[in-house]
Amino acid sequence: MKAPYRRRNEQELPQDLRQKLEYFVMLYKGQYLYKDVLEVVEKRLIQLVLERTDGNKLKTARLLGINRNTLYAKIKKLGINAEGFKKYE
Repeated sequence: MKAPYRRRNEQELPQDLRQKLEYFVMLYKGQYLYKDVLEVVEKRLIQLVLERTDGNKLKTARLLGINRNTLYAKIKKLGINAEGFKKYE
């Protein structure tokens, strides 16, 4: 019997991340759980990719699979200091 086909966006979350999300949901007291979780995760993801690309926004956008203008909008909306990720020699 073959394993069911999974699209890329249907991959299982790592156990530790799943546990952290469950804990966050359990303790959440706000009104907009979905929006708040996405904002926290999205901000940290963008920061991690900016670190990996030494602050190169074009490379960051490509790695995230989003348009560069979308990345700039998200950086502004989420209050990320993108200049702090540039590699200085």
